Amino acid sequence: MKRIDQLGYVQIDSINVLERAHHLTLFTRLPGYDRKVLTQLLEKRRSAFEHWTHDASIIPSRWFRYWRLRFPRAAKRIRSNAWWNERMGKKPNQAINYVLKRIEREGSLMAKDFEHDRRREAGTWWEWKPAKAALEFLWHTGRLAVTARRNFHKVYDLTDRVLPAHVLAESIPDKHEHINWACRTALDRLAFATPGEIAAFFRAVSPADAKHWCGSTLKKGHINEVVVESVDGSKPRGAYAVVDWEERLAKSKPPPDEIRLLGPFDPVLRDRKRAKRLFDFDYTFEGFVPSAKRIYGYYVLAILQGDRLIGRLDPKLHRDQKQLEIKGVWWEPKVKVTKARRKELKDAVESLAQFVGASEIRWPEM
Repeated sequence: MKRIDQLGYVQIDSINVLERAHHLTLFTRLPGYDRKVLTQLLEKRRSAFEHWTHDASIIPSRWFRYWRLRFPRAAKRIRSNAWWNERMGKKPNQAINYVLKRIEREGSLMAKDFEHDRRREAGTWWEWKPAKAALEFLWHTGRLAVTARRNFHKVYDLTDRVLPAHVLAESIPDKHEHINWACRTALDRLAFATPGEIAAFFRAVSPADAKHWCGSTLKKGHINEVVVESVDGSKPRGAYAVVDWEERLAKSKPPPDEIRLLGPFDPVLRDRKRAKRLFDFDYTFEGFVPSAKRIYGYYVLAILQGDRLIGRLDPKLHRDQKQLEIKGVWWEPKVKVTKARRKELKDAVESLAQFVGASEIRWPEM
C-alpha cells in the first residue's frame, strides 16, 4: 500500500497481451511483488478502491472523501453524453433504479447477471446493455463500488457495503480544500511541475484552478518557483517545486543501474510530453494504431536504466505455450549497446518471463 500511496494511484487497463497494467507497474517497483497482496488490499482490507483519475485506477481509500466531489459532476457529464443516452433509451431512470434495487436486494452482481434479464418498462424493452450502462453510471456517480474483479470483470455492490465505515464517515471537503489537496498531493509526487501537469495528475481540478493555487501558494512560501531544463533540446520551462526539493534530492539514493521495463500505462510514461522533455523519449502507445502503421508494436515497453530511458521492447505472451516472445528491441540514438547492457536486458526479460509465467523466451535476431 505504501508504494500506491507514493505513486498517488496505479492505472488499471484491460489489455492483457502481457500482463495487466497495474501488476506491471507494481512489479517494476517491488522485487518479489505478489498479485495476491493487491487483491487483499482491494477486496479484504479495503485500504484501496477503484475509481477514475485520468483513467480507471487503484486509489488509496483514505482519499475517497475527495472523490465524492466528483460524483455530481460525473452524473451531469454522463447524462449529457449522446452515446449513453442512446444506450439507455428514453427512460434511463427506470433502468438505473431497477439495477440499483436488484443489487440492494441480492448483493453484489456483475454485468453478465443482467444479460438475460429482459424487462419491459412503459412499453419499451430493454436488455443487459442498458443495465451495463446503468451499472457504470452508478459506479461513476458513487452509488456503487467495485467490490472485486472476476477474470477482470467488475463485481459491483453498494458503496456503503464495500468501503469501511470510517472512510464513509469522513466529511466531504469544500472546493477550496479539494483544490489544495489535489494540487499539493500531485506536486508532492511530481516534485516539480507546471500548473497544467499538476491539474492533469488526478484530473480533479481545472488548469485554471491549478494555476491560481500555484500563485497563491507561492506567495505563502509553501512552494518554490524553478526553471526546469529540457533534455530534448526544447527551451527550459518555468515550473513550481516542493520547497524541500533540494533536500529530497540530496537524500535520495542513486537510481539502480539494472534495467527495468515500464509498461505503456506506467506513471513515468503517462504524460507523454513530460517524458519527452525530461528523458528525450518520444513514446506513443500503438495498441489502437492499425498494425500496418505501427512503428514499433502493439504493447511496447520502455527500457529504463538508471535515470535514462534507453530503448523499447515489444513483447507478447503466448500463454498456451508458456512462451514470452520478444518481437523486437530498439535502442535509442546515442545509446551504446555494450555486452554488459545486453546482459542487463536479458536479465530483465528473464525476470519478466518468470513473473508472467513463461518458461521459454523467444528472441528476435539482433
